[in-house]
Amino acid sequence: MAAAPVSEALKRIKPSATIAVTQKARELAAAGENVIGLGAGEPDFDTPDNIKAAAIKAIQDGKTKYTDVDGIPELKAAICAKFKRENGLEYKPSQVNVSPGGKPVIYNAFVATLNPGDEVVIPTPYWVSYPEMAIICGATPVFAQAKASDSYKLKPEALEAAITPKTKWLIFNSPSNPSGAAYTRDELRAIADVLLRHPHVWILTDDMYEHLVYDGFKFFTIAQVEPALYERTLTMNGVSKAYSMTGWRIGYAAGPESLIKGMAKVMSQTTSNPSSISQWAAVEALNGTQAFIKPNQELFKKRRDLVVSMLNQTEELNCPTPEGAFYVYPDCSRAIGKTSAGGKKLLSDSDFATALLEEEKVAVVQGEAFGLSPAFRISYATSTEKLEEACRRIQRFCGNLKR
Repeated sequence: MAAAPVSEALKRIKPSATIAVTQKARELAAAGENVIGLGAGEPDFDTPDNIKAAAIKAIQDGKTKYTDVDGIPELKAAICAKFKRENGLEYKPSQVNVSPGGKPVIYNAFVATLNPGDEVVIPTPYWVSYPEMAIICGATPVFAQAKASDSYKLKPEALEAAITPKTKWLIFNSPSNPSGAAYTRDELRAIADVLLRHPHVWILTDDMYEHLVYDGFKFFTIAQVEPALYERTLTMNGVSKAYSMTGWRIGYAAGPESLIKGMAKVMSQTTSNPSSISQWAAVEALNGTQAFIKPNQELFKKRRDLVVSMLNQTEELNCPTPEGAFYVYPDCSRAIGKTSAGGKKLLSDSDFATALLEEEKVAVVQGEAFGLSPAFRISYATSTEKLEEACRRIQRFCGNLKR
């Protein structure tokens, strides 16, 4: 059979490492292996009943046709109300985009604005899709490194050094995937001060984990902290994480009307509208009860504390305590150069993750995929029992390493 033609754009990008790890864990489990997958970035909670009921009602009411390309008016109104209620940001429905997931929000914004030669500044460690989407659009990702010693938070001087006259966007994620790092108001203020000096740089702030913060942390978004950036900020969010709606595929964003129109134009020739049923479910998610969010936060916090404590009991790992999301990003530099019980020489965090999966049947994502090594990402969005067992296996794996 003849091979399909491959575009130059496809040659430039890498497949998603997080999806690959999750799929590998599923395949091993299907083959009868006792695998614990810690790669997936989705809550293990079910979608709340009131949201499911709203979707069922939408079906029963015949709301199953095409909708406006970038969102039904009712959902745009709910999004405007959410931004005002929770973030103190005023938007009109004409400033709101609804896309079939958070990834399309970013991709549509990039397609609508990027040209070959443009640069996109991306703090490391980063979510795996950010640089690849910039590359697809012909732009160049420029990485601004955040260090483990700074709890994986970008320092203003690192951002300043990464910005050039070619910079079109800064993509900024707080709380962060993969590190869980979240920025305080003062830390955002320092980032905003840099951006005020560079009026040609637009900001895409990915707030997808806004409601998953711990220890009394107060969430802020950058246009809220510095109103002067409002006119060049796309504030993105979604219902996937806080509302356990990953499979429903609804992301949304608000920003300048000209940008929103450009994104809608892209959608008109690609995906068209998000699922009508999912949109009505999202209306209920944003307008309905929020009572389940706090208990979910508390459970995630307990899981975070368990994982951080158990990983830091191993000599080879250093795991900062994150402020948000449901990930930890332990540094495994002390394991590099050692040999596993199965005889594998660990020369990189990819070797670490591979040996851990093969020998202890624990699936994690290597730090190489997130642009900052040697480290790996664990998602603690799974049961406490599985997390305890997975951490025991990681402890055993590290304890058996030999120099």
